[in-house]
Amino acid sequence: MKRILKWICRIVLVLFILAFLFVFVAYWRSTNDCDQLTAAQGDKMKANVYCDYGLPNLKLADIAKPTPTDDQVLVRVRAASVNPLDWHFIEGTPKIMRAMGVGLRKPKDVRLGVDFAGTDEAVGKNVTQFKPGDEVFGGRDGAFAEYVCPRADRAVALKPANITFEQAATVNIAGITALQALRDKGKVQPGQKVLINGASGGVGTFAVQIAKLFGAEVTGVCSTRNLEMVRSLGADHVIDYTKEDFAKGAERYDVILDNVPNHSLSDCRGVLTPKGKYVMVGGGGPNDGRWIGPFGRVINTLLLSPFVSQEMSMFMADTNQKDLTVLADLMESGKVKPVIDRRYKLSEVPAAIAYLEEGHARGKVVITLE
Repeated sequence: MKRILKWICRIVLVLFILAFLFVFVAYWRSTNDCDQLTAAQGDKMKANVYCDYGLPNLKLADIAKPTPTDDQVLVRVRAASVNPLDWHFIEGTPKIMRAMGVGLRKPKDVRLGVDFAGTDEAVGKNVTQFKPGDEVFGGRDGAFAEYVCPRADRAVALKPANITFEQAATVNIAGITALQALRDKGKVQPGQKVLINGASGGVGTFAVQIAKLFGAEVTGVCSTRNLEMVRSLGADHVIDYTKEDFAKGAERYDVILDNVPNHSLSDCRGVLTPKGKYVMVGGGGPNDGRWIGPFGRVINTLLLSPFVSQEMSMFMADTNQKDLTVLADLMESGKVKPVIDRRYKLSEVPAAIAYLEEGHARGKVVITLE
């Protein structure tokens, strides 16, 4: 028996050493095509790139202008918007993201930004739903640039004529997240009570308006300076978190949309109805754990769900053309209005991300190229 145990220990030790060597080699071999991208010949465009992790490494550079494939459209970007997703990628946090394909030592994809709005300059030969000159909006990696090439059947849709490029650029991540979280996860019904924690942020400002359209009684949680703004979006009640803790109130909610997970799951359950739904949105804040970030809370949510009557879940948006069109119709009719806090130039993207990272933005932060 002792001999068997000794061999098992040796095998485990060897496997551990091999795993360590694999990670070590993978880490040091981790690289990207940043040098080739910035040294490319031919037509150029301005784009924000980061060859290494960290906001100081984000620079405006001249890189190759993209050429659309048969299924893509070439969009001249007129405006883009910043999301928490951007600071997570540029900082490479939580660090578990790096092992999940983002890049161990250096970022694999050195382009930044997702949300865009602009004008089609060219379309691939298989594209029938768009034509040059169309004004569009949507999502595509590398949106902090003069041009992007989204697939025509993915996250891109026609921009309503009465909506500016800046307004349209705010929609892709924040608008779709709010819509899908309330409609598909929260399954909000008329007359239900919905609490939106973080009601003055990018997702929150869309969520207040959409929840009201679904017929809910909406309570928004925000800071003192944002109370009137959240009321103006349609919230029936507002809670100033600097003076009142919603988790200690007597009210019970059918749905909690948690954009700022600053309360324990137990606290949130305490203000849910017995069959209520808790929906956590996004990837956490910049001060969350640098190694696993919100994933610890996600695991706790998954472990808790089978043992409680309430539905506890985390949600990430599935950006798509259908829901972009839904939001376009709502904006065109005036039922949903994007909220823009600040505007920055393409050369000021690092400052825009730094501002958003502070956690005090009212609505969306926009990058304008006009």
